[in-house]
Amino acid sequence: MITSTSNPQVKQLQALQKKAKERECEDVFVVEGIKMYREVPKDKLVYTYVSESFRKKNPSIFNSVEKLTELSDRVFESVSDTKTPQGVLCLVRRNHYTLQDLIGENRLGPGHHGAAALEPMSGETIGRGEPLIAILENLQDPGNLGTIMRTAEGAGVTGILMSQDCVDLYNPKVIRSTMGSIYRIPFYYSQDWERDLNWLKQQGVRLYAAHLEGKTYYDKVSYCAPTAFLIGNESRGLTQETAALADAYIQIPMCGQVESLNAAIAASILMYEANRQRRSMSV
Repeated sequence: MITSTSNPQVKQLQALQKKAKERECEDVFVVEGIKMYREVPKDKLVYTYVSESFRKKNPSIFNSVEKLTELSDRVFESVSDTKTPQGVLCLVRRNHYTLQDLIGENRLGPGHHGAAALEPMSGETIGRGEPLIAILENLQDPGNLGTIMRTAEGAGVTGILMSQDCVDLYNPKVIRSTMGSIYRIPFYYSQDWERDLNWLKQQGVRLYAAHLEGKTYYDKVSYCAPTAFLIGNESRGLTQETAALADAYIQIPMCGQVESLNAAIAASILMYEANRQRRSMSV
């Protein structure tokens, strides 16, 4: 058992919790909590740390865990990122996806053509397996990013594309907000934003931007073909350059004096509208 906060392993854990560069260098991220721990893919689990009191209360959970270190409760609190630690955290090997992975199992070719911009919903027969992508530009709030990823899994999104200036996906607050979806949703930080968005368009993916200049309500457009939603920064929205790459602007109607919604809420509305349409078409 480790009982000193000066222990090198403890110092390393603290660095991994706080520093994105450290996580990148080690190619791991930190996961806390029993639910998230139980959902870690076995081939991605690197090492497990457990508090003395939690292990005493749950001895059977860790019987078959090989790489395990017990920490005193005081030391565990020093490496935890939460105010009330659950008593278990682990290091998980990071996933490495490509832009192509975001399209999902249904691979598209250059000859595939998506639905026309602002095409009304009709007798669309394209199934739920078509790409559905959330494209995030400069999101800064960890809770928003984690919530979008969690909602994306529920809505059947095939992948998430992020600009380089988005908050670090492996930030502990983001990880907690995903509630395990971090293990299952493909994601990619763009190396060349304009090039990557244009590549998706070349694959037949239509880009829709929820925009103040949108003239068509979001629920009047068909998303049964390959679709991506552009979601901008929490306070500034999409940049003009990114908005110009959209195939169409759509609008989420507002009442009262509200001009826009929280980024995660707006993304959720759009993703679930696409899910609704695709489910109805597959019935």
